[in-house]
Amino acid sequence: MPSFLRGIPTNVVTGFLGAGKSTAILNLLKEKPEGERWAILVNEFGEVGIDGGLLEASSSGEVFIREVPGGCMCCTAGLPMQMAMNMLLARARPDRLLIEPTGLGHPLEVLSALATDHYQTLLDLRATLTLVDARKIKDKRYTQHMVFNEQLTVADIIVASKADQYQTTELDQLEAYLQQKGWLTDRQLVTSRAGDLAVGLLDQPRRAGPSLNPVALRAPTQSVDSAVQNETEFPPEGFIRLSNNGNGFVSHGWIFRTSFMFDDNALTRLIETTSAERIKALIRTNSGYLGYNFSGEVVEKLKLRPLPDSRLELIADQDFRVDLFEASLLATVQTRKLA
Repeated sequence: MPSFLRGIPTNVVTGFLGAGKSTAILNLLKEKPEGERWAILVNEFGEVGIDGGLLEASSSGEVFIREVPGGCMCCTAGLPMQMAMNMLLARARPDRLLIEPTGLGHPLEVLSALATDHYQTLLDLRATLTLVDARKIKDKRYTQHMVFNEQLTVADIIVASKADQYQTTELDQLEAYLQQKGWLTDRQLVTSRAGDLAVGLLDQPRRAGPSLNPVALRAPTQSVDSAVQNETEFPPEGFIRLSNNGNGFVSHGWIFRTSFMFDDNALTRLIETTSAERIKALIRTNSGYLGYNFSGEVVEKLKLRPLPDSRLELIADQDFRVDLFEASLLATVQTRKLA
């Protein structure tokens, strides 16, 4: 019997900014059993949508991806999530569903949306995986952040990500923090190196976690396509900037006409020297179409298929000087045609 008729195995993969969620999902896709159809619902704090393109670049025809921009998947109403997921499931009819909330979103509200009668019969909700970079335990901006701690509270499995980059005592410090909070008494702690994650973890059961109050999902007030996917209309300068803020952070995203070509080396240097928590991009460059992923270490790059436009998005502290960054970003443009 197809899985969509008996309850689709479903996992929420969560974690704070830069924890490595997208990299882990890319590695899970490499371990996908041959012949299985997987669906991925991904949400971003920013407004322009990057993660879906990065995942799509490494996926096969048996992987279906839907994106919900603007951090709205984790809002109490849950409407954009409901609309996008219903469309994704109807199109893909998958054997497994992965849900990746934004690193600044409340996963408890996502899980509450999944607790409605409709999804309880449609989905087989399994272990929630929370990725955490042990090096951040020394940073109070993380440990005192409500979302960071909520992500650990809802975890069935805690994944110490990027373990290959830890110093000697950093994993011990993470374990001590989790023990102090009482989060290791009934859940598993595993380590992940270079994004590797055992696909068998997805079939681990849910534990008896915090009680979920199903959210009330309102009927759509606009069509699904207009709410989830809007075609970009460019002003005369050939690009637009969209911003969002919440939970102590801001996001700034740019969408450029495909006629803009960026200098790969100059853009890489800019990303490496910018004081932002996260930078991701899908860019047409003089080295081809590239995906960029930066969370404070090295800039990871991924070759992409031709893009309909170029996009860059960053997440930073509230006092980030977006005007200065935009000027520097435009200085990396090698050629552009506005007509």
